[in-house]
Amino acid sequence: MLVSSSLAPGPRSGVIAVAAGGAFVVCVAVIMVLAVMVRRPMLELQEKIAQVQMGDLNVRVSFSDRNDEIGDLGKDFNDMVAQLKASREEIQRLHQTQMSRAEHFATLGELAAGLAHEIRNPLAGIAGVLDIASRDLPDSSPARSVMEDAKQEAVQINRILTDLLDTARPKPPQFRVTDIVGTAEHAVMFARQQAVTKRINIEFEVKGSVPPVEHDPGQINQVLLNLLLNAIQSMDKPGVIGVAVSRNDDMAVITVKDQGKGIAPEHLPNIFRPFFTTKGHGTGLGLSLARRTVESHGGTIQAQSEPGRGTIFTVEIPIRRAREPAS
Repeated sequence: MLVSSSLAPGPRSGVIAVAAGGAFVVCVAVIMVLAVMVRRPMLELQEKIAQVQMGDLNVRVSFSDRNDEIGDLGKDFNDMVAQLKASREEIQRLHQTQMSRAEHFATLGELAAGLAHEIRNPLAGIAGVLDIASRDLPDSSPARSVMEDAKQEAVQINRILTDLLDTARPKPPQFRVTDIVGTAEHAVMFARQQAVTKRINIEFEVKGSVPPVEHDPGQINQVLLNLLLNAIQSMDKPGVIGVAVSRNDDMAVITVKDQGKGIAPEHLPNIFRPFFTTKGHGTGLGLSLARRTVESHGGTIQAQSEPGRGTIFTVEIPIRRAREPAS
């Protein structure tokens, strides 16, 4: 009995040793599988992220074709890098466009100066001759209306030249604290002379108390006059254009509302771009100059419109412009 008792643990220890060896092999296999399936992709992903941080957007991970969570992670990473690359290319394209546009405006400045000298002087002579000739015509002469149309065309050419000069060589605002209600009213008075022939009534309203505003009266007058003339041209039948001046906290607000044809939704985002126009005879500079002027005052200009229901332009100008800190 003693002999058999001393030999019994032998087979048990062998089974335990075999089980322990099998468990060890399984653990090693699991570790190796994890290293292949998880650790290597994570190391590759870490390496690719470092390359992206260095600016290389052509990198792609190789495990994106796997049909598990690791593969989904690889697909998401590759898609993200592709989107980043597309965004960078779009930014570079827009930057190149802006640089080309800057060169275009520099060339335009030289061209505008030459046009002003070569065209304005003869144009003034033509306008003077037309004025003198129209005075000598009898009141009943049909040529008087033709002369008047010719003079208006001369005025239009002069306005186009002025817009070109202002676009190419904008003048800085001459700020002074003065009554912006008077500035707006002056633009309304001039526009009424243009609107009377189309039987359009321009209504002017001051809402509440509006304090003096720090602005360039001449430039803001031109902005409002441009908006009013556009409103008149947009109306094919008699109607009303409303101009209102009010205060909103520290901003002076001027709105110009017409009953014209309105602006198509696809055109509305582009109306402030230089040379963009929906008119067959327009230059596309008026609203661009208006926005530049308003922004030089620290303000904003916005448009709301629906085809067939008119347009509302809203101009906001700070009552006191922000001062740059002293150096």
